[in-house]
Amino acid sequence: MPDERGASETAGSSGSAEATEARDALPPRVTMPLLTLITQQSMDEDYLHVAERRGRGQLPSSRSRPHRTAAVVVAAFGVLVTTAAVQTAQDADVDRAGRATLVERINDRRATVSDLQDRIVELREQNELATANVARLTETAVEAQSRLRRLQANTGYLAVQGEGVRITLENPAVGDNLIRDIDLQKAANALWLAGAEAVAVNGQRLTALSAIRNSGVVVNVNSMPIAPPYVVTAIGDSRSLLARFQESASGSALINVAQALGFGYTQETLTSVRLPAARRRTLLSAEPLTADEPRAENEEGPR
Repeated sequence: MPDERGASETAGSSGSAEATEARDALPPRVTMPLLTLITQQSMDEDYLHVAERRGRGQLPSSRSRPHRTAAVVVAAFGVLVTTAAVQTAQDADVDRAGRATLVERINDRRATVSDLQDRIVELREQNELATANVARLTETAVEAQSRLRRLQANTGYLAVQGEGVRITLENPAVGDNLIRDIDLQKAANALWLAGAEAVAVNGQRLTALSAIRNSGVVVNVNSMPIAPPYVVTAIGDSRSLLARFQESASGSALINVAQALGFGYTQETLTSVRLPAARRRTLLSAEPLTADEPRAENEEGPR
């Protein structure tokens, strides 16, 4: 058994030596690992290719190429820095110009706003002054309108109503004794003296310009013919107006004439009577007084 084991080991050793010799006889590509072979072959071939091109003068020497590359890089960097600096300066100029323009516009707008505010204050003051003037003029207009109405009522150019009296005169049934203008004048004058505020004859309002005149047998009032019966209406205190009328000289004379000549004569008090406004007449010669001229004591002035 020992002999057989020894023979076996001797045979194994000789076989291993043969295998090692056979492996050493093979080229490196066969025995080298695949990844190592690929790496070495690729790097060797690249170096070989570069060496061949350099030998033929197709590649620059390894010493001059880094300096040129550095010079190109530095030049490019300088161009970039210069361009950036120029652009930054231009942008700064543009920014400064834009900022100055914006500040100028803001100042202009502020000045405009200030002017507008001053104008608003001025207009507000003018508006307050105008409002005060309007209020004053309105008050003056109201007072003037009130005074005008009072004057119109007093002068007969405004329709009025109120309590009063009525006196009716009528021609006699027979005879030639007719009522004339003088009889109606006595009736109107007596009523004015008794305190009448407005008087009308057959609807014709009496004013300072009124006239009662005969034209033949026809009586005209305000140049308008009227026919009997003659109705004289007055507005005033109905409780005392007739009594004062009868006590006056014109009133008592009219009553006496009516009784003597047979005129129809009646009188009555009225709780409400309306008198029309007189027709307006154009003044051709009369002119209004100025403020500096004196007025009569009984003339109505501003209140």
